[in-house]
Amino acid sequence: MTVSRSRTGFRDSAVLTIDLDAIAANYHTLRSRLAGGICAAVVKADAYGLGAARIAPVLQNAGCRHFFVALLDEAVALRAFLPQADIYVLNGLLPGSEATFHRHRLVPVLNDLSQITRWQTYSREHGPLGAAIHIDTGMNRLGLCPVQTDHLIAEPERLDGIDLLYIVSHLVRAEENDHPLNRTQLDTLSTALGRLPSVPVSFANSSGMFLASSFHFDLARPGAALYGVNPTPTAENPMRNAVRLEAPILQVRDVDSPMTVGYGATHKISKRGKLATISVGYADGYLRSLSSRGTCVVNGVRAPVVGRVSMDLITVDVSNVQSQSIKAGDKVEVLGPGHDINDLANEAGTIGYEILTSLGRRYRRRYVGG
Repeated sequence: MTVSRSRTGFRDSAVLTIDLDAIAANYHTLRSRLAGGICAAVVKADAYGLGAARIAPVLQNAGCRHFFVALLDEAVALRAFLPQADIYVLNGLLPGSEATFHRHRLVPVLNDLSQITRWQTYSREHGPLGAAIHIDTGMNRLGLCPVQTDHLIAEPERLDGIDLLYIVSHLVRAEENDHPLNRTQLDTLSTALGRLPSVPVSFANSSGMFLASSFHFDLARPGAALYGVNPTPTAENPMRNAVRLEAPILQVRDVDSPMTVGYGATHKISKRGKLATISVGYADGYLRSLSSRGTCVVNGVRAPVVGRVSMDLITVDVSNVQSQSIKAGDKVEVLGPGHDINDLANEAGTIGYEILTSLGRRYRRRYVGG
């Protein structure tokens, strides 16, 4: 896909390239982790900020038939371009939303007994209708708490009239392979499953798919790994990089001591050098925490961000870049093969999830492959 030209004929915004073939390849890599189980895809938050309308059909063509989102509005939008897929809404069934779920053939993930009761009532009138039930095994966020799980076990008639498709839970520290909480959660879930109706189970997220096969069950729900985030942070990333962000240099200048750089004069020039001002800032999702911590790749060389990140700009020290031809209009690699999502997240003191979902709307988006 080519990028449309601007009305002015000149583009000074950064270009975000999304590699659809890499995302499809990541899906195949993740699916290969499963011994006969189903690999779903989590495309919430507009496919982690990269564009669900373009990415979800690619995943469907790669063989995915089960999709998870957070919000009902996301699910309704997704249905427009996935007419036959199974679409699950993780945030559950808010009062009054039953008819919307039914009309768009969406599956609620029921998170408490009141949601089960309301879906049962609606399902008896219009169904039976499909649902998943979320059993909380340690996250303490969404899902039936242990007391509610015990109530459901004691009163299985609460499920009469519901087509129960999956029992779902969510790992807390799956990215830490040997953390004891993983086994504690698995044991908690297994105990509950022994007392609940026998239906398929979904437990593993992206990182959970790299735990032992006992964590995989019947359906896995990878999300960020599809888009290149490392699901095994202490080991080499098994996923392909799917995102490239290139931003133009706006100005190059020579500097020397005792000059300072940026708001607050937080960076002090210690010797003669060269700075490049780049067209990207926190309004574009380049986090302010990257001030004097981030790096970019300029002509193949890592160059440090100096001074504070501004709303629209960062300043990069290019003194060590072996080129006398750095000039306005040249592109700098903010994200890419030489400096991926995981690298930038480490520099920002955050996770790749936040980097992805923060990518701004001012970028020109370019989709390749697919």
